[in-house]
Amino acid sequence: MVQNRTRLASPQNAGNGSDGGNGSRAMSGKRAPGRPRSEESRQSILRSTLKLLQQDGGFPELSIEAIAADANVGKTTVYRWWPTKAALVADAFSASAEEELQFPNTGSVRRDMSLQMRRLIRIFQSPRGKVVAALLAGGQSDPELIEAFRDRFLWPRRKQAYATLQRGIDRGELPAGTDLNLVLDSLYGPIYMRFLIRHFKLDEGFADEICGLVLDGLERRADGLEHRSNGKK
Repeated sequence: MVQNRTRLASPQNAGNGSDGGNGSRAMSGKRAPGRPRSEESRQSILRSTLKLLQQDGGFPELSIEAIAADANVGKTTVYRWWPTKAALVADAFSASAEEELQFPNTGSVRRDMSLQMRRLIRIFQSPRGKVVAALLAGGQSDPELIEAFRDRFLWPRRKQAYATLQRGIDRGELPAGTDLNLVLDSLYGPIYMRFLIRHFKLDEGFADEICGLVLDGLERRADGLEHRSNGKK
């Protein structure tokens, strides 16, 4: 094995063209033309996925072949990063919303949650809303798709939300022992319901209304617990 590696590294092999010209490219500092870097290919695939998913047909009609062709890459390049179409679609949406859906830290749990919820509603109202609708609709009959949505979009946001609510508990804005999952379901459930059912208008002001209903009650409860605790001292 050592002898084989020595021959591959020898000056004769480096200069006889057997490496396809890599030696000359390395000396010139240039990469091969016509082949995008890995990250460029990855971003192109994500963009193509979002674009095609917003067209007629949605998730059921979307194919890896079409995505690869639109992104100008081979199918093997797509499968190198994503094992399934569901994983790719979930990642494409999640990546597009990553920066927008970061939770701020303003010093007020109500303001932090309201700002992030407003951004989510804004995304739902944009063309990307069709992507979310396709993911959720397809996921009702495709366990792999809904699992991809949970793992690649929902849970990363959820973990950030836990941290945001915990800051509110630490600051005394929310009572200790608050059920974080129940709070988050109470905050975001109404948004998803109006988005999917469309029985009432969904606008950014709705986020403030929900936060007022859910978080103000918890804040009053926290204040009451603090007053009772101080009265015992």
